[in-house]
Amino acid sequence: MDREKYVDESWKESATKEKEKLKKSTGQAKPSSSAHQEEKSPKGSFAPSSNQEPQENEADQQQSSRPAGAQDINFINYVTSLGFQALIFIGEIPHPMTNEIEKNLEQAKFLIDTMAMLKEKTQGNLSKQESDLLNATLYELQLKYVEAVNAEGSLAVERPHD
Repeated sequence: MDREKYVDESWKESATKEKEKLKKSTGQAKPSSSAHQEEKSPKGSFAPSSNQEPQENEADQQQSSRPAGAQDINFINYVTSLGFQALIFIGEIPHPMTNEIEKNLEQAKFLIDTMAMLKEKTQGNLSKQESDLLNATLYELQLKYVEAVNAEGSLAVERPHD
């Protein structure tokens, strides 16, 4: 079956048009064609080419359009969020919406396994801070999970089955 793969790249054009609209509405000049050139940086990420005019930091642009109380989307916040959710499901902290303990060890295990997979898949690609946070969070959650499973197991032994 020799089917040719179709890749829809029209999103690039619409994104460029949207950027131009945004710049026009904020009073900035239309970007030149050289402003859309990118070159690969040594670490493999894409960086603006050296012939570009200085542009506003994208984080600053996102910051102004973000609702109050919203956080940056980055790896550290993601790991922290997963860890927080796992603590809720282990029963260590109350659910923030209901303010009640909601123990769900199956969901806690899923989140811990997800973090273990992230650790494996991102090995060698994280900063020291990111790696340390992921390792420490995963270690602590695994300990708390085992404690919760053991405590639940001892409760099951103590309760007579009718």
